[in-house]
Amino acid sequence: MKAKENKKVKKIEKIEDLSLYPSVDSIPYISLFGYGKTAKAIAKKLKNAIFFDDNTKEPFIDEKGFKVFPSSFFDPEKSLLEIPSPGIPPFNPLIKRAKNLISEYDLFLSSFFNSKNFPFTIWISGTNGKTTTTQMIAHLLKKRGAILGGNIGVPLANMDEKAKIWVLETSSFTLHYTKFAKPNIYVLLPISEDHVSWHGNFKAYEEAKLKPIRALKEGEVCIIPKKYENIETNGMKIVYENSLDLAKYFNIDIKKISFKEPFLLDALLALGVTKTLFDEIDYEMINSFEIDSHKIEEFFDNEGRLWVDDSKATNVNAAMEAVKRYRDKKIYLIAGGDAKGADLEPFVRFLKNFEIEIFAIGKDGETICELSKKHSLICKRVVTLKRAVEEIKKVLDENSAALLSPACASLDQFKSYKDRGEKFKKFVLG
Repeated sequence: MKAKENKKVKKIEKIEDLSLYPSVDSIPYISLFGYGKTAKAIAKKLKNAIFFDDNTKEPFIDEKGFKVFPSSFFDPEKSLLEIPSPGIPPFNPLIKRAKNLISEYDLFLSSFFNSKNFPFTIWISGTNGKTTTTQMIAHLLKKRGAILGGNIGVPLANMDEKAKIWVLETSSFTLHYTKFAKPNIYVLLPISEDHVSWHGNFKAYEEAKLKPIRALKEGEVCIIPKKYENIETNGMKIVYENSLDLAKYFNIDIKKISFKEPFLLDALLALGVTKTLFDEIDYEMINSFEIDSHKIEEFFDNEGRLWVDDSKATNVNAAMEAVKRYRDKKIYLIAGGDAKGADLEPFVRFLKNFEIEIFAIGKDGETICELSKKHSLICKRVVTLKRAVEEIKKVLDENSAALLSPACASLDQFKSYKDRGEKFKKFVLG
């Protein structure tokens, strides 16, 4: 506690008191909304940038010399630009008061704000699979000087400006705030309902994902679901409905790819990018890619029974894909958490097609149980993940599968989807 107090050097009564600090050149200033990883990385690149943060109660200077203020100190009349942390929703009072709002993509990848020559950029978005697709593209293009970042964990401010290619996982949050920047290649995976509470409705979420298509210029490319083939753009459109479409268009032999769905689609999109850029299909390289943990990750207990950690399935569509993979088995499904405002009924209705029992956990577990009753499905309200594992251990056998594919976010009970997945394994194997 003492070390934290040392960071707060003097109480600040009003925004003009910034003049007390020599490293701030003048007013007006650049406003960073939020005090997280992305905002801190941006601050290192900019002069005259200060933070406004909802969780800050008293102004302070941190160990890096950054000035951090409560949100109530923000004065839009004295702010040159406002750059929000991606997770701050559009209904936040800071966002509503901002007059010159841009995204970090605008700041670093738009000629409107950046006079430097920035790298060739590939953006990847969609509801499910964008992390894996981003990683696969970067894996294939590493020998061409590609690096990855964006929503995948590396802020643009921390990326190497001299790298030849930036491969960026791009969230709907970032796209919502982006006004000027655009990719050279845009890869869009299928869009399904997610982040409804943040965007307000599915249409707004979908529109955020579609913005880059309209922004493309002649000579640039997008690979998009066929559903969106009529969107106007100056770029070239490559459309697909499924993996077979992509394989046919790019002349890829699916039999030479080691991944099954849903990862097969990711691999084909990645290979489609290398085919587009370099007329290259490298089966050996794509097959050497390793899928991250917590994505349909199979393991066995000491009795040889199958458990599947799909904690990364934080929305309905992702969980549906996981369930389909085990259609030949009796499935004991752990579902629930924070549905983020999404309608869970299509998911529960979908589960009627399988031999399945549901163990409902978390904030929206009760809703899952109510919907299961409506659709004549077996559902137990176990509340916690630990209890779910204990109950499944009593009935699981070699002909069935225990699947953690929650269709919901994890933050109601866990630090992250990774934390949820690690605890799941611990409860099973511990």
